[in-house]
Amino acid sequence: MIETFQRRLPSGITLSCRAAGVPGRPLLVFLHGFPEAAFIWDELLEHFADPAHGGYRCVAPNLRGFERSSAPTEVAAYKPQLLVQDIHQLVATESADGKMAALIAHDWGGAFAWGFANAFPAQTGRLVIINSPHAGTLSRELRESETQRAASAYMNFLARPDAEALLAEDDYRRLWPFFTNMKAGEDGFGWLTEPLKQRYREVWDAGLTGACNLYRVTPLKPPQEGQSIDVIPVLPRERLTVNVPTLVFWALDDSALLPGLLDGLEDYVPDLRVRKVPGATHWIVHEQPGLLAEEIGAFLGKA
Repeated sequence: MIETFQRRLPSGITLSCRAAGVPGRPLLVFLHGFPEAAFIWDELLEHFADPAHGGYRCVAPNLRGFERSSAPTEVAAYKPQLLVQDIHQLVATESADGKMAALIAHDWGGAFAWGFANAFPAQTGRLVIINSPHAGTLSRELRESETQRAASAYMNFLARPDAEALLAEDDYRRLWPFFTNMKAGEDGFGWLTEPLKQRYREVWDAGLTGACNLYRVTPLKPPQEGQSIDVIPVLPRERLTVNVPTLVFWALDDSALLPGLLDGLEDYVPDLRVRKVPGATHWIVHEQPGLLAEEIGAFLGKA
């Protein structure tokens, strides 16, 4: 059974959370991306909370700026280190020793999970990344791959000052294509049901400024017209290495995040397993939760 609660952190940020399992058990934390919310993890929360599948304490926060979590309006409040701090403080409230068995994350959640594992490897346990690029390979691909720059062009739209107003128009007509352009609603990809669409509306009705601020604050997006490729930073290696056992799922029909983002990933992540999934898209959490549950369970069992 899913429980919901509000967790006020020492920083003053409040995160609305969804959880399953008994407090005090080994902790799994799940991080969502854009334009989603913590509810996408419900099936996996219940699966891994079941004693038959590990009996974990499973917690999925809504990131700051999403659903009923705190949503500061200023762009600077969405710097990556602040969202990593949110996770760190949340884990401290949910785990007696401040550690997780694993951190599991998708899309923007993955960006902060990569950062958390770099900064706090001893507290991460294991890392599971689902279609979320590592900053080192993303920086390289944005600088060197015209194809990836074109695939990432939507980021500049979402960073516009009027992005949230445009996204909200006409029953979110500019948001639904994020799903439908990657097969949602087609045969075999019928996960985007009307009840689920209503759940998304309720999340988006709470506001989109925080979500758009993630795109405004990041320098890791394609240069705009007239900008040099040099606006894309090359980050220092010490901020990129991840020294925890890591499993990366990559749905190969993700039209925004291309497989080239996997090239060279092992240079930053020495203990790496990559599971490529043909025929799946960026929304694999919705499309194939059973596959994720099975393979994450096997990965956790290697501990």
